[in-house]
Amino acid sequence: MTATTLVRRLGADDAPAYRALSLRAYAEHPDAFTATVSERAAQPMSFWLARASEAPDAPECVFGAFADGVLVGSAGLEFENRPKTCHKALLFGMYVAPEARGLGLGADLVHAVLAAAREREWVRVVRLTVTEGNAAAESLYARCGFKRFGVEPMAMRDVETGQFFGKVHMACVLGGLA
Repeated sequence: MTATTLVRRLGADDAPAYRALSLRAYAEHPDAFTATVSERAAQPMSFWLARASEAPDAPECVFGAFADGVLVGSAGLEFENRPKTCHKALLFGMYVAPEARGLGLGADLVHAVLAAAREREWVRVVRLTVTEGNAAAESLYARCGFKRFGVEPMAMRDVETGQFFGKVHMACVLGGLA
């Protein structure tokens, strides 16, 4: 039987489930995220509520992927607010739980983030980073229109092992350039 899936912007009621899913992501894939489980677990619920804001002018928003009504994936979008950089936004915190992979939810989340960026007519580019060596994620982003523009060596360090990871920088130009 096929799961019924939905991708939508998260709201305040989703904040506890979003927090739980994010903490799971940080625990399962510590090399994929710059935040640690303990860092994010220490954040008050107001942090998660701010990210799940439905306000049209919110500085960040998060989209959730649901399978049979259960939150199984998320991706966020953070808008720059400085005059010289407000044309940029950042895709962050992309994660789909292993049991929901293969349903197309990763691409659906990326497309939802890009659509939200396009709603703000001044946003011209969405950027992201992906841990070097994560070919599946990099391939997904490339299929959604992102292009690699560099690698930051030693971008993060595993606090347990001391191992360093590079971050691949990618961007999707939305258009509207003069």
